[in-house]
Amino acid sequence: MTAMLSIHPENPQGRHIQRAVEVLKSGGVIIYPTDTIYGFGCDITRPQAVNRIIRIKGRDPKKPLSFVCADLTHISRYAMVSNFAYRILKRYLPGAYTFVLPANRETPRTLRSKSRTVGIRIPNHPVPQALVETLGNPIVSTSANRSDEEVLTDPEDLRERFGKEIDLILECGLLPVQPSSVISLLDNEVEILREGAGDLRDFE
Repeated sequence: MTAMLSIHPENPQGRHIQRAVEVLKSGGVIIYPTDTIYGFGCDITRPQAVNRIIRIKGRDPKKPLSFVCADLTHISRYAMVSNFAYRILKRYLPGAYTFVLPANRETPRTLRSKSRTVGIRIPNHPVPQALVETLGNPIVSTSANRSDEEVLTDPEDLRERFGKEIDLILECGLLPVQPSSVISLLDNEVEILREGAGDLRDFE
């Protein structure tokens, strides 16, 4: 059965982060906590790992996966950020939002939509932030569940369901069920694509 490490949600243990990063660097898949729900994660520069997550989820390969960046500068490496988008990103990130932006050439093909867009997160949670900063690359951010099944928020349920298909679980107890709010900033216009944990009152 896959190892499960209990990680502190506010002060994540460096040894646990390092262990997870070693898994990511080797092309592995992990489950990790965010400010919304548990997610599947891998290094976005490892296409075999990205495809492995798609298979585990039973997800349509044509439907791109979002990923976690470290900060706004990091986002600009993978997406085209207009002044309009930058002001919004600066105000609401880190937070429980996924923002859809035009992708650039640095974004791997497996993470770009047909219309060349990309979904990017900066969760307000120390664990994914530490993972990305230590790894040096973004990590995939997609809910840890099958595409046709409910989201699981209990680490023991996640281990029982996916323990034979992934390489490591970082757990910090039960998490809420609500995913991130998804907001498109394409063409310098705000479009709410999914209501979630992120407050949308300022966008409506």
